[in-house]
Amino acid sequence: QLQLVESGGGLVQPGGSLRLSCAASGGSTLANHAIGWFRQAPGREREGISCVNKSGQKVFLTDSVRGRFTLSRDNAQNTVYLEMDSLKPEDTAVYYCAGDRNPIPGFCSVDSRAYDTWGRGTQVTVSS
Repeated sequence: QLQLVESGGGLVQPGGSLRLSCAASGGSTLANHAIGWFRQAPGREREGISCVNKSGQKVFLTDSVRGRFTLSRDNAQNTVYLEMDSLKPEDTAVYYCAGDRNPIPGFCSVDSRAYDTWGRGTQVTVSS
């Protein structure tokens, strides 16, 4: 069964960058899953922001992060990366990655209901 671990969060100034990683752990593999990234700020609902299909050829980014965030996957390294540039205070949240073992072929979703495996999250704080 897929197990996911996020890393790379931290404190960064506005305009700065971070790279988050989502790695499969415990001998599991994420190659057969679409992967999504979600975030949840204090007092707000969880928000889907990006996803990548199993092959990595299809990437989706929501309007709130498009042009600033980049998503990629390296199945050989069993890891998905979320590169975050031009960070804003409103990007402050706990960031989660999740795996969808039955995605529509060739596609991915930012609807949390599509995902059956979740990591524990990593905190991103954007503040001066």
